[in-house]
Formats: sequence, C-alpha cells, structure tokens
Amino acid sequence: MLLLNKILPILLLPLGFTLLSLLAGLAFRKNFLLWYAALLLWAFSMPVVGDGLMRFVEGGTVRLPVNSVAKADAIVVLSGIVRQVEGAPLGEWGDGVDRFEGGIELFKAGKAPVIVFTRGQLPWQPHARAEGELLAKRAVLLGVPESAIRLTVKVGNTADEAVAAATLLGEGKKIILVTSAFHTQRALLLFEHAGFTVEPFRVDYRVDNTLEGTVLRFFAKC
Repeated sequence: MLLLNKILPILLLPLGFTLLSLLAGLAFRKNFLLWYAALLLWAFSMPVVGDGLMRFVEGGTVRLPVNSVAKADAIVVLSGIVRQVEGAPLGEWGDGVDRFEGGIELFKAGKAPVIVFTRGQLPWQPHARAEGELLAKRAVLLGVPESAIRLTVKVGNTADEAVAAATLLGEGKKIILVTSAFHTQRALLLFEHAGFTVEPFRVDYRVDNTLEGTVLRFFAKC
C-alpha cells in the first residue's frame, strides 16, 4: 500500500502525465497526443510556471517569525530530511533540514515543553536507522534535554506519522507542526483528522522570492 501511495501520485504530476500522453500517442498513432505531450513538458519545464505552482502550494513565501507562534503542548517535526551515508553516524542533511532547525528554534524559544521526532523508515530500507533516532541525537548535541524529546513508533508516511503522534501524545493536544511549506497543507489535514489542534510552522521554502523576472524564466531549465 505504501509503495502504491508513492507511485500513483507520480502519474498525476506533469512528468507522469506527459509520459502517459506520449505512450498513448505512440500506441494509438495520434499526433495530437504527441504534440500535447511535448507542449506540456515544455510548459512545466519553464521556471515561471514551476515557481508559480510551487508558490501556490506553499501558501506564499513569508516564513513566520518564531516569536509570533503561540505556545502548544508539543512541537512535532516530520521526517524526510536525513540521508544515511556510510561514515556519517548521524546521517547527512537532505533538502528539508529546515524542519529540524525550525523545531529546535521553536523549542529553545519555549514554545512547547517537548519536541517530537518521528521514526521515519521506509519498508524497502530495512537496514536503515529510523530517522527520528538520528534527529534526537542531533538535538541533544544542540542542548535539548533528553527528557524533553519524544520518539514515535516507526512510520512510513505522513498518515502514519499523524496516527503515531496521536498515540504518543494523546487526544486533544495542541501541537506546532513543523514541515516543508509545500507539504504543510496535506500534513495539516492528516494531523487534524488524528485529533490535534494544529498550528503549522512552514519551513523549507523552495521558491526564491528575490529572483527578478527575466525572459530566461520562460525557457526550460537545462
């Protein structure tokens, strides 16, 4: 089921939809489908289109200052930010390192008495160490007391994280949910469904709002 959850959405993304159109055009000998696939790929390869869609999903490009965040019962930091590399006992940072840093910043600002890391581990990586365990060790190195750190059971996706966090913390809790901006809306719905009152803290913005509009933004990235 987890594998299907990872694969099926790809078919609805621009690249997957383009490939389906291309295959359909070749199979049924329909030139208009081939042209459609080429135009679709070109359109979604343009920075102006990609950045515009990402900005819409992220909900803007303004990161809230920590001092504006209301206090809660716990800070929950979602997994998906560490790559496990031989020779790096605590792993190496992936694109979403801001999730971890944002969670630590919130904790040190006194926004919640505990910080929760999820034991993210994909089933096809059985020998990998659960991510939350690595993040917990990194948090201790930065001065977070071990007594303030909580770890969920092993989880494979965001839905699992929401259920595991609810089991760990109990029902009716208010949490600050730290995740990437583009991932926030989906995560928010899942954690609210699990019974939490959620204040999202968006980090890891993917769109640089300082880029100037030039003609190059209408050309595909190479």
